[in-house]
Amino acid sequence: MRVLVVDDVEPARDELRRLLLDSPGVDEVATAPGAVEALRQIQAGPVDVVFLDVSMPAMDGMELASLLARMTDPPMVVFVTAFEEHAASAYGIGAVDYLLKPVGPERLAAALDRVRRFAAAGLGDQPPGEPVDALAAVPVELGGRTRFVRRDDVRFVEAQGDYVRLHTPGGGHLVRIPISRLEEHWRPAGFVRVHRSYLLAVGAVRELRSDVSGGLLAHTDAGDVPVSRRHARDLRELLLEAATRGDFDPRGRR
Repeated sequence: MRVLVVDDVEPARDELRRLLLDSPGVDEVATAPGAVEALRQIQAGPVDVVFLDVSMPAMDGMELASLLARMTDPPMVVFVTAFEEHAASAYGIGAVDYLLKPVGPERLAAALDRVRRFAAAGLGDQPPGEPVDALAAVPVELGGRTRFVRRDDVRFVEAQGDYVRLHTPGGGHLVRIPISRLEEHWRPAGFVRVHRSYLLAVGAVRELRSDVSGGLLAHTDAGDVPVSRRHARDLRELLLEAATRGDFDPRGRR
């Protein structure tokens, strides 16, 4: 595996290079202090994966990653940053993983395993211009470890301040992503806003119920979701359309 580390902070760049060189399967590790030098190196020779900082002068990591995604044969990108709030944008432009500084050996090993899986599945060879399935899995940090919650396992999303809680049959998972951003990414996958604080997977609805005050609830196998009056008609129409197509399963299977 040929790796390029891009970070404008030299000690951070050198430390990550050292960790990568100690990792099995990593053959070469080059470094670049910024986007311009990184582009020069990528164009000069094959690079399998770029470990990329977000906050850099001139051109930041997000801008560089967007440029790389337009290449005929782009390298895979792993973001390495101190700021967790960029995760949604990073996965939205096709990043393989998103690491928070300081990066430990175990977390780095998990990222490299993910890179290998993507490479083996051909997921790092996205043709230019082909849309990315943004946030098909959402990273959740738990005790220094990252696990991924699959979008298909999420029945509904609840806004909680600057965070959202992803509700699955197995429990809830708190993620720092604005609900408006998640709505933008997940709308094509069948998630709709049914309340200012809730996104609902239409395919997960088992039935519609009335609460004690006459309000509407969408029942799923992960709990009930309040539906505001302004969204109730649209949700009923969506469920009717899904039933007509044969996509609606009243048992909630998706």
